[in-house]
Amino acid sequence: MLQTNTNYLGVSENYLFSTIAQKIKAYVADHPDRDIIRLGIGDVTLPLAPAVISALQSAVDEQSHQETFRGYSPDLGYDFLRRTISEQDYMSRGCRIDPDEIFISDGAKCDIGNLQELFSENTDVAICDPVYPVYADSNLMAGRNINYMPCREEFGFLPDPAASGSDPCLIYLCFPNNPTGAAITKGELQLWVDHALKTGSVIIYDAAYEAYISDPSLPHSIYECKGAEACSIEVRSFSKNAGFTGLRLGFTVIPKELRINGTSLHDMWARRHSTKYNGAPYIIQRAGEAVYSPEGRKQTRSQIDYYMRNANLIMSTLKDAGYSVTGGLNAPYIWMKTPGTLSSWEFFDLLLEKAQVVGTPGSGFGACGEGYFRLTAFGEYEKTKEALSRIVNLI
Repeated sequence: MLQTNTNYLGVSENYLFSTIAQKIKAYVADHPDRDIIRLGIGDVTLPLAPAVISALQSAVDEQSHQETFRGYSPDLGYDFLRRTISEQDYMSRGCRIDPDEIFISDGAKCDIGNLQELFSENTDVAICDPVYPVYADSNLMAGRNINYMPCREEFGFLPDPAASGSDPCLIYLCFPNNPTGAAITKGELQLWVDHALKTGSVIIYDAAYEAYISDPSLPHSIYECKGAEACSIEVRSFSKNAGFTGLRLGFTVIPKELRINGTSLHDMWARRHSTKYNGAPYIIQRAGEAVYSPEGRKQTRSQIDYYMRNANLIMSTLKDAGYSVTGGLNAPYIWMKTPGTLSSWEFFDLLLEKAQVVGTPGSGFGACGEGYFRLTAFGEYEKTKEALSRIVNLI
């Protein structure tokens, strides 16, 4: 008899950001004359860097000529992009990651949601709380048991390796963190690698925001830690470091050394990729390559500095106004306590209705996010200033 996957019944009816979009849509319908400033969803606002645009235009032109036309992309990614990533993101930092250990995709979100397919249904999962919803939702859809590791302010919003338990499990980590903006030191990250090696666990490390790290002592990759190649998968995105939210490009690193009971996760992911994915478009991968050019690095660095200027403005303004605020130093997210006894969603409604400012309720990231609120630094600078003025004047 045909049946549905009842595991979906255990997932929230709406994705967090879909719920926010619905609330905004309803408000705008009732108040069409109001100017809404959005500091909620982490979408970028600056246009693509000139070096990226130039690469896109050149690649499109190639598609108009028989001798340079490209059809299906290699399912694992073009060699030119995999080599560039290997050399500039990993080898340059002393990480032994070869080009064929890098899998090009259409974004980190898809990879994070799909990686869980490599593990059996009875695999236990350890996830931080608060957390990016996709980690939890994709595993709930697969019917797995999830152990939520509390990340509290008194501990710098960092989880304790002991909280994941002593049995083998799938561990999700994200640093710099979304939503709290917390960063992790190399020593603290090494503790997680040691724990995974000791327990036979696998870490899925989301490094989507590594480009925003300003502290030179902080690790940009988990592979900077000793032994990480044997227990870790790393996921990255071009969305936040280069503004590819509309282009869609990312990659996942699975070292050949990573095995579970003798089975290569690298080979499993390659097999899944070739079965379920047709490869990121050629023109988008050429644009990704341009991000690593001297001009591309300079231009995207300028964009990151622009967003971090917003982050510093949000941090300083809210602190001066008496709010308790963290994050915003090595990440584009600011994590603030809601004022008084207001819940996360009550504060969301208050800001939307009285100040026409949109943020993200902390409870949408998990139980430990209740009483907190996330603001992003991806808005336009002048609008960010205006939003802060409205928030400060409101409370």
